[in-house]
Amino acid sequence: MNLELFILGTGGMMPLPGRFLTSVLLRREGELFLFDCGEGTQVSLRKLNLKWKKISTIFISHTHADHVTGLPGIMMLSSQVERKEPLYIIGPPNIREYVESSRKALDMYINYDVIIKEINGPGVVFRGEGYRVESFRLNHTKPCFGYTLIEDPRPGIFNPDAAIALGIPKGPLWAQLQSGNEITLSNGAIIKPDQVLGDERKGRKFSFITDTKYFDTIKDNVSGSDLLICEGMFRNELKESAEEKKHLTSVQSATIAKDAGGIKKMGLIHYSPRYTEYDLRHLLHEAKEIFPDTFLCRDGQSIDIPFED
Repeated sequence: MNLELFILGTGGMMPLPGRFLTSVLLRREGELFLFDCGEGTQVSLRKLNLKWKKISTIFISHTHADHVTGLPGIMMLSSQVERKEPLYIIGPPNIREYVESSRKALDMYINYDVIIKEINGPGVVFRGEGYRVESFRLNHTKPCFGYTLIEDPRPGIFNPDAAIALGIPKGPLWAQLQSGNEITLSNGAIIKPDQVLGDERKGRKFSFITDTKYFDTIKDNVSGSDLLICEGMFRNELKESAEEKKHLTSVQSATIAKDAGGIKKMGLIHYSPRYTEYDLRHLLHEAKEIFPDTFLCRDGQSIDIPFED
């Protein structure tokens, strides 16, 4: 099962030529999940030829303009195609007011259900087949949340020799056991999956953090992530400004990744508009000194998130 991330925008505060506002799209087989929705998100989707009508859920970190102003465009765009499935919008308090007031002020034509869920604390905010999405608190100038998509554990590796020794004929019964279901043989013997499967294997984990002051316990929520996308708005020389504005420096982002443990790689995102593409190399250098498996997110980039084994 494929799990792939598309970087739709990497900028903070204002869009720049070649740098749209922060938004990422996660594709898990036929499902699409959008994390934040800055101005012009629909343009990035078009450029990458992604089928926006399959976006099932939009997760909003907070209601500052550079993270939500793309929502009206996405909602109206989805009305241009036949859509039977509802669109879920999940975010902090005030997301309902923003969506509903935008619909009214713009007299939007919406031909599908929009289901809004406001978050008031950490926990599971969405469930699907084989995964869940959890939210956790961040510390910004208004209520703000990070998100993790966590896949359910997978069955262990199938042992065909063990299956043959137990007299299980090749075919559908093997597939049932591989799926974690027990079977009954023609002789009445009941075979449980753990008789032919190895140890349970972990699913994948994706984490998204943006717009927060550094605090130590962020790491607890993102530990074990196969991919962490994390704000790196400022260089370390602007640490005091980051503290005042409740944003992260690239050094603080890398510290979160290092201290969390088990993170395979981290992408920096949500860059200050003060930094040119040339300047961003300094953010990357500072972060890699602490967490070597760091990269810079770029608009239009796609990243595969493979299974551990």
